[in-house]
Amino acid sequence: MGLSDGLLNTNKKAMVVEDCCNLLETQIASKSGISGMALKAAFGALKGIKPGYIPYAVEQLLPQCLTALDPIWNEGVQKGDPVGHVIANSSNTADALLGVTDARLKTVKRQIVRGTYDKLRGSAKKHVEEAIPDLANIIDKYAKA
Repeated sequence: MGLSDGLLNTNKKAMVVEDCCNLLETQIASKSGISGMALKAAFGALKGIKPGYIPYAVEQLLPQCLTALDPIWNEGVQKGDPVGHVIANSSNTADALLGVTDARLKTVKRQIVRGTYDKLRGSAKKHVEEAIPDLANIIDKYAKA
């Protein structure tokens, strides 16, 4: 059974999306300096597209993201520590997630989304890697439930 099967069922999906949105908010709020200001401005612009845009985007990307994480998570399950394995492989995990968003951006029609992503893509891996421990814990929380 893949992560999507367990985490996207009707009993859990809304909670997973909410926790992922909270993770985004927390991660972006923790950023400082010029890059932090750029991330906060970009996130604000995306939130301003329409009410509920961020949860909508997370919900749309979540199935592909979970599918991309399945091999890494399953390796961790086989080793007895999926959370630790995902965290230890944060570079590969970030690449898997960014592969999903890179592919998705090819079909995005909103110029503000595409432009914002293009501007921040160069530093994205570092930021995604920093969020991997919290993401792994979210996955674990709902994979166990």
